[in-house]
Amino acid sequence: MKCEVIAVGTELLLGQIVDTNSSYIGERLALAGIDSHVQVKVGDNPERLRQILDQALDRSDAVILCGGLGPTQDDITRQAVADVMGVELETRPELVDRISAMFSRRGRDMPASNLSQAQVPVGGQAIPVQPGTAPGLCCPVGADQVIYAVPGVPWEMREMIDGFVVPDLRRRGEVTEVIASRVLRTWGHSESGLAEILAEEIVRLDGSGEATIAFLASGIEGLKVRITAKGADQNSVEAVLEQQENRVRVLLKPEIVFGIDDETMESVVLDLCRSQGLKLGLAESLTGGLIGQRLTAVPGASDVFAGSIVAYSDAVKSSLLGLGPDVSAISEQGAIAMVQGAVQALGVDCAAAVTGVAGPSPAGGHQPGTVFMATHLDDETETLMVEWPFDRQRTREFTNITVLNELRKRLLARV
Repeated sequence: MKCEVIAVGTELLLGQIVDTNSSYIGERLALAGIDSHVQVKVGDNPERLRQILDQALDRSDAVILCGGLGPTQDDITRQAVADVMGVELETRPELVDRISAMFSRRGRDMPASNLSQAQVPVGGQAIPVQPGTAPGLCCPVGADQVIYAVPGVPWEMREMIDGFVVPDLRRRGEVTEVIASRVLRTWGHSESGLAEILAEEIVRLDGSGEATIAFLASGIEGLKVRITAKGADQNSVEAVLEQQENRVRVLLKPEIVFGIDDETMESVVLDLCRSQGLKLGLAESLTGGLIGQRLTAVPGASDVFAGSIVAYSDAVKSSLLGLGPDVSAISEQGAIAMVQGAVQALGVDCAAAVTGVAGPSPAGGHQPGTVFMATHLDDETETLMVEWPFDRQRTREFTNITVLNELRKRLLARV
């Protein structure tokens, strides 16, 4: 069973909206064992949409259209599906009643334009899962192919994909295989550096076909190494993933791999502190509270994280963290004073501190991207200086994950 995904909307091509829907649909298809080799974006142009849809049906057993089911003139998906099927659209009274009832429950009259959403190509059916005013479509093409159309509103799309489309595809295709992935999160190496380390393993997997390895740079979330396997059932796939994860971990070492799947650098550092009975504190200048915000987004952080002193001005660094008048705030000694001041002020066992120049202009004799970091643990302070070649936001984000990674490596060494 091959299924193609077409995202509909000119706003996607203009970059006004990021197409996260196709990513979600692709993930759900993979987990169900359904191959999806092509994903396409197309604007609100009837001729181009019909052309793309025809091409998709030449390659695949099923097509999922996402978007273009609204009530306005640029919502062209229903008509395009009918054209490809070679049929007319017909208004379904039960859909008119359902949509009208939704407006009534909100205390509003249904605009006449919403009647178009009750139209379905002759021979097709409305998807029974309908969380919003836009019904989805399930339309047969010939004897063996099918077109699904779901709304572009993400939460409506997800309910239809999970509640109807994927189960229906599995029934139609008698899918017996399962596809699953495991993601190792890394920090400290570039994508090309990881590829070099894993080069022989990737070649081996290309020959054996037991799994695949891919890379995804994800900024503040780390550089992800995704291992994907296909098998007859979930247990066999999990066994392959477990074996392959172990092989990759041996090659990359614990210094590089910090987490798996949904783990973040913040959750891993908190877990390490918790397991060692340590309290954690921060002193932040350049990041302006970003590190503390990320830590407190992790449920249960309060039993480990004491707080963050956001000392953006030199006066605050001096009054709260003990930065001396002879020490530059943007320096290695400044970072040391900040981290040691945080330990004393917050009464914690370990701490991290960052100071530097986020940009866009130089400051303190340093170019934008210059960052000084410090970690304090077991009465010892260690420092790191980097010169990021990034914009202001990425400089802050990369500093966040880097300083926490420095602390993570020190915590690991205590185990």
